[in-house]
Amino acid sequence: MKKKLSDLFIDFPLSRPSNLPDAEITGIAIDSRTVRQGYLFVAMRGGSVDGHDYIAKAIENGAAAIIGDRDLSGFGVPYIRLENPRQALTWLAAAFYEWPASKLTVIGVTGTDGKTTTSNLIYKILVAAGIKAGMISTVNAVIGDEVLDTGFHVTTPDAHDVQAYLAKMVNAGLTHVVLETTSHGWAQHRVDACEFDIAVVTNITHEHMDEHGSYENYRAAKARLFSSLEITREKPQGNPRLGIINRDDVKSFDFLDKFIKVNKMNYGLGLDANVHAVGIEYSSTGIKFTTISKDFRVGTSSNLVGAYNVSNCLAALTAAVYGLGIDPQVAAQGIAALDGIPGRMENIAMGQKFTTIVDFAHTPNALKVALEAGRKMTQGRVISIFGSAGLRDKEKRRMMAETSTELADLSILTAEDPRTESLDGILEEMAEGAKSKGGREGETFWRIPDRGEAIKFALRLAKEGDIVLSCGKGHEQSMCFGKTEYLWDDRNAMKAALAEFLGIEGPAMQYLPSQDKTEEEWLKG
Repeated sequence: MKKKLSDLFIDFPLSRPSNLPDAEITGIAIDSRTVRQGYLFVAMRGGSVDGHDYIAKAIENGAAAIIGDRDLSGFGVPYIRLENPRQALTWLAAAFYEWPASKLTVIGVTGTDGKTTTSNLIYKILVAAGIKAGMISTVNAVIGDEVLDTGFHVTTPDAHDVQAYLAKMVNAGLTHVVLETTSHGWAQHRVDACEFDIAVVTNITHEHMDEHGSYENYRAAKARLFSSLEITREKPQGNPRLGIINRDDVKSFDFLDKFIKVNKMNYGLGLDANVHAVGIEYSSTGIKFTTISKDFRVGTSSNLVGAYNVSNCLAALTAAVYGLGIDPQVAAQGIAALDGIPGRMENIAMGQKFTTIVDFAHTPNALKVALEAGRKMTQGRVISIFGSAGLRDKEKRRMMAETSTELADLSILTAEDPRTESLDGILEEMAEGAKSKGGREGETFWRIPDRGEAIKFALRLAKEGDIVLSCGKGHEQSMCFGKTEYLWDDRNAMKAALAEFLGIEGPAMQYLPSQDKTEEEWLKG
């Protein structure tokens, strides 16, 4: 694909530069290492890296033009100065790929917890309805039969990657896409040009205070999904422009209900919700309930567990029925077709006499609902294993330890991406939270820095009928110590620990520097 640089600015909604050079562009990159001949290199300032420092490398690799926000000159290729290259990137990428979102019905899903599950539920409903659909989530991008990994620690993919995925979907003949969006993605303008038709929020609870500064700022970033519905251009296939919000999420509901200026619906467990559930039955293998609105009543069952997944199913049903006109019975069939989500309440069974679960719960609310779900799945004790990430929201460290102390019988505090912070320091903050709620170190909670050893220890504590939940990593494929990403899969770790515990063959425990290095050693890299 080739485009003239000037063509990328034809429908540019921001301040348009004058006297654009007639350079031919063959691709877009924000990393100088991925630049190829004819690429447009967009230099952006990050937390620790400034793309302007790599302009020379980008030109050496074949860049045909550069965009940045510094007042620079003297390059052998055109340099265009823009006020906000990061915001500009999403519109330039959309233009380069010929505005793919305008040719798709785009369903956006956001929230603190449950957005990946809800995205997958909507996708399964679309498939059940015979709709040619794709999906972009924090786990992967699904384009027809092709499944693309979106990275180790990715939130919403970068703007040019999102547009490239959408273009691939259009080329593959797809008509709909489910796009999971994060507060990072909205704050960094990664999805501004995605022309959303339907917007769904799962909940907005405590998370990312380190980046947003306050709950109100965090909520406002999420709310941009709903304001984006107002600017979506008319599409040949129509514009539902429907906002769907969680009636039970007390902190966000009133704000969003007043904020949304287009059509809106709400869902929840209470009878006051537009779409609600009655007759809920919970088990260790799934949930059953009846979904009711003024327009329909449909029996609903899912292989997912926990009350929070009843909410996720309701969100998906509301989007499908009221946003896309899908028959409620077909929507229920789609929900039942979802076996599970990688790393979301994933049961790891190798013949042990207790239940072991791996879940992505890495926020106070997500840990709360995971432990509550675990409690409903067993008559025995609930044993939790979790950590709290370094260089991220520090307040939640104490909150998560408090939550586990109140809801689990036994808690094991361990590593979760300490990065360049002291792991011992993080665990100390968590331990203080546990003690504040009556936790007794060595009796009801333990600190075990190495995550593999923490999982092994939990298995030794477990008795027949107990449930062990390893929370915080879920589907992720690495853990960061210092500035290095070490291969790590919690599901593999649980299998390795179970194999050792049961004395059977199984995978080896993956290496983390906490196994044999001091903090000083791994912090140095």
